[in-house]
Amino acid sequence: MDGARLARARTAVREAGLDALLVGPSADLRYLVGYDAMALERLTMLVVPADGDAELVVPALEEPAATASGAADLAGLRPWTEDEDPIATVTQILGRYGTPQGLAVSDQLFTVFTLRLQDALPGVAFRPSGEVMRELRAVKEPSEIAALHAVGAAIDGVHAQVASLLAPGRTEAEVARDIHELIAAEHDEVAFIIVASGPNGASPHHAVSDRVLERGDAVVVDIGGVKDGYYSDMTRDYAVEVVPDGYAELHAVLEEAQERAVAAVAPGVAAADIDAAARRTIEAAGYGDRFIHRTGHGIGIEVHEQPYIVASNTAPVTSGMAFSIEPGIYIPGRYGARIEDIVVVTDDGVARVNHRPREVLVAG
Repeated sequence: MDGARLARARTAVREAGLDALLVGPSADLRYLVGYDAMALERLTMLVVPADGDAELVVPALEEPAATASGAADLAGLRPWTEDEDPIATVTQILGRYGTPQGLAVSDQLFTVFTLRLQDALPGVAFRPSGEVMRELRAVKEPSEIAALHAVGAAIDGVHAQVASLLAPGRTEAEVARDIHELIAAEHDEVAFIIVASGPNGASPHHAVSDRVLERGDAVVVDIGGVKDGYYSDMTRDYAVEVVPDGYAELHAVLEEAQERAVAAVAPGVAAADIDAAARRTIEAAGYGDRFIHRTGHGIGIEVHEQPYIVASNTAPVTSGMAFSIEPGIYIPGRYGARIEDIVVVTDDGVARVNHRPREVLVAG
């Protein structure tokens, strides 16, 4: 990490008409200085003035960890001891550049710290840091795109083995334990596992349960991990020994919807139009009220980040953005289906990160 991200952040702060960016423990902090700080009752805060050097305020006992992360090579370290007030240190740093009028503050900063900053800086306008960081993180650097392709290949490899785990008599929890081992073998961390069989598949964020798989169950498997700091996220649909009645026809609609949404991706296309490409296909088949979530979300050093592929987002996507395309159809009491791939916007279109077959995969 060479400081280029901090330089871009300073530019973004100036362009937003703000005086500084204040970043607590978060993905933003990892992105800017490479420090994966613990979110504690002791304040850690990166101060990025619009026209000055960044400084990292850290508890003294966390100074070794901050130094080891390489953050000290990018920002001046300001350790504080147990008898010091870190809010006063932050306001002192800001005061070097005059009385601040507007600050961008971490979206995930503990409320107590935000309230204390507001008390210490009366009259200052506070805005969420997402307004400043959104474009910086949404448009990926070449190294980030390479990392997403690598972690995408890793989760492809896991899904290639899932069908062999699905059999009548096994529980969702037993299947999930096996998938956990497969993800761990290909990633640095296991992020999440959804194994949703039969009627459980109608709940998009069902995790796992002790439900026993039965012959003819449809099974939604949505899994992800972390490799070299970047997330995978991929969903495929399976059937236990035989495809249930009506599922193949429903799934064919979903395959077409996902393909149309991916084909719609190109620089300058509104995120809302990509969402609409999937939604129109599903609505035309009579399942419009059964597609109950957005078409996609950005991905990178967080599993959900900007941009969001949803009807309310009329902003255009640009080259270097990465996000999921994951339309779903959910029939309460029967089954659900979702197809999810990560895609990257290229200069002239789109590239898929995931390459496993998208049809229903029959296990057994």
